[in-house]
Amino acid sequence: MPENKFDMVISGGRVIGSALGIEFNAAVFISGGKIAKIEKESPATSKEIQKLPKEKVIDASGKLVVPGLIDIHVHLREPGREDEETVESGCRAAAAGGFTSICCMPNTMPRIDNQETVKFVQDRAKNADARVYVVGAITKNIEGKELSEIGDLVKVGAVAITDDGNYVQNPEIMRRALEYSRMFDIPVMQHAEDQFLTAGSVMNESFQSTRLGLKGTPAVAEEIAVLRDIALCRMTGARLHIQHISAKAAVDAIRKAKADGIRVTAEATPHHLILTDEEIGKEYNTNLRVNPPLRSAKDREAVIEGLLDGTIDCIASDHAPHSAEEKDCEFDQAPPGLIGLETTLDLVKTFFIDKGLMSWDDAIRKMTIEPARILNLPGGTLAEGALADITIIDPDKKWTVDPKHFRSRSKNTPFAGFKLSGLVDKTILGGRVVFSR
Repeated sequence: MPENKFDMVISGGRVIGSALGIEFNAAVFISGGKIAKIEKESPATSKEIQKLPKEKVIDASGKLVVPGLIDIHVHLREPGREDEETVESGCRAAAAGGFTSICCMPNTMPRIDNQETVKFVQDRAKNADARVYVVGAITKNIEGKELSEIGDLVKVGAVAITDDGNYVQNPEIMRRALEYSRMFDIPVMQHAEDQFLTAGSVMNESFQSTRLGLKGTPAVAEEIAVLRDIALCRMTGARLHIQHISAKAAVDAIRKAKADGIRVTAEATPHHLILTDEEIGKEYNTNLRVNPPLRSAKDREAVIEGLLDGTIDCIASDHAPHSAEEKDCEFDQAPPGLIGLETTLDLVKTFFIDKGLMSWDDAIRKMTIEPARILNLPGGTLAEGALADITIIDPDKKWTVDPKHFRSRSKNTPFAGFKLSGLVDKTILGGRVVFSR
């Protein structure tokens, strides 16, 4: 391809492409919104770059160049709660966090349980700073009573189905959802929580909940839900994805199911990998109220082990914006959820890569190729001809989390004041720079 056909070249950076098994200093050439080629740094490559206009060259010296990150668990709140987040603001936050693709959950108002609401979100995302993939509802109005028109949802682009936040309590409905999903080769994403065991609870059931006088959610509620759905997954041969796993017994169940050849995958969030229920008693920070709740140190260690040994396939933020007014109340009155798009990568860098638990290649794999595989999404790779969705990371940049500077409309993070290392320098979407620090 002639040099003047390149729209952009990223030079001088260390390229990490887990899907291709590469990690070396190289130049990434982009043309027509796609990866044209990747060439190792050499005198010949330098001469080729020098022929290009300076405005087409991004100097990534001292930085990492990786596929655009993918987050398969994001709440954008639109339609219905635009005061908390919109598709546009959520995508701005995603780009600032290095995410070029996000999957939005259907528990909006109205619910994303029909073609019209899917198309509404897609229309809102057309010119946004990230690609938005819609996940439709399993049941109408997320009530767990009657299946949505799953075929219609898939027809207009839904990449999976979930009643996120609401466990499908009726096993017959869950069975039918799995059977329908198999017809379209999409996963059923399940919030694993037997709600008969968790009604009215606000944190993990443990010594800490007893000490604080708060009603607790027993970890067995997650285990029971995971075991039931694994059994249904075995029966139907469908694909099951367990969202935001948090309990040791649930991790063990998934590990065994995978060994038995059952088509189950799982995700973990940074807050379940880093925090425990002991944090809650320190200042009753309502941003620590999440669902599933922060668990014990033993559970957290099991989730970490599951992430490192491959039982847990990917890392997802479960970005759940809430207004300051909603969170400014007693702990047991606050809605569950925290935001994570702008901190996920840096938390992984600080608490896992810096501590030697994960390599950069491992971390990037969990945030690119693996989520892409689970939902059959484009992206997650720097292969020739792939979408030019790219994240450039300054790996040693130190910074302190300050929610005032977030691009999200909401500020509900428990990580305010945390000192982190690693920071997104630029995010490129289809060959277009959508974020630059």
